[in-house]
Amino acid sequence: MDLKQIHELIKIVNKSNIGEISIEDKDGKVTIKQKEEQIVTVAAPPQQVYNVSHQPQQAPAAAPSAAAPAAASAAKTDNLITVKSPMIGTFYRRQSPDKPLLVDIGASIEPGKVLCIIEAMKLFNEIEAEIKGTIVKILVEDNSPVEFDQPLFLVEPA
Repeated sequence: MDLKQIHELIKIVNKSNIGEISIEDKDGKVTIKQKEEQIVTVAAPPQQVYNVSHQPQQAPAAAPSAAAPAAASAAKTDNLITVKSPMIGTFYRRQSPDKPLLVDIGASIEPGKVLCIIEAMKLFNEIEAEIKGTIVKILVEDNSPVEFDQPLFLVEPA
């Protein structure tokens, strides 16, 4: 691949919403990534939920115990980082159907580790971790479509 072709690819990537493109031929491999804007996630305070029922109120003691786990889970999610999709495409958790999962819940990750693959326009883009931490939740089903900026993983930073 010559320099002119690489410049044309850079122009195409800059004009589109493609986050990354990798092309490999007999001469080598070229990966072009767009600069990513820093994403700030703001969590809203927990909402108070009221249970309206026409039955006699026999269990007011159960309400505080039910609220305590909800408050604890809200506190746990405050420090989590959301990994979002840099492009529109199809989300895959494996490099190929016969390969093992790239990551699962509880997996330790480091910058550069491949978390998933997103297929866009017949190109398979490896989505890599940018932080060190542990996968807490996978928010997308394998082999399902994803949108740009859609949350994919929740990561607890290390």
